[in-house]
Amino acid sequence: MTDRKPLGVGFETWIDRQIREATERGEFDNLPGAGKPLPDAGRQPDELWWVKQKMREENLSFPLPGTLALRKDAERARAAAVDARTEAEARRIIEEINDRIRESHGRTLSGPPLVQPLLDVDEVVADRRTRHPAVEEPAPAPAPPPRRRSLLRWFGRG
Repeated sequence: MTDRKPLGVGFETWIDRQIREATERGEFDNLPGAGKPLPDAGRQPDELWWVKQKMREENLSFPLPGTLALRKDAERARAAAVDARTEAEARRIIEEINDRIRESHGRTLSGPPLVQPLLDVDEVVADRRTRHPAVEEPAPAPAPPPRRRSLLRWFGRG
């Protein structure tokens, strides 16, 4: 613990003397981060900087309210459908998010009031076709011909 500031000595002079003496004793040698730039130097100060830093360090995220999360999921689903390998996969992705949107219309979600419209499957598939014109749908594999068995096998003679 440091001594109290003596009377008659300027505050800044007293602090400067303590820092100088600590430096002479080597108390500032080998500190972690020595010689490295300060993180976030030059950024505007933020009132919640420490919360954001802790969330980054702990790899945490703040959950969005239900209505906003649904809108974000719908945007992601549309992007995934446009990038889908096949048209059937794109349709499946859009139908799944549309089912979730239909469910949300019947119940109250947290967050600001929001009615997420259903995604138009045909519009998304058309957008997918324009972005991926070279990718063709794989033709269904032909069914194997029926296996013919002789009548003798059925009766145990073959």
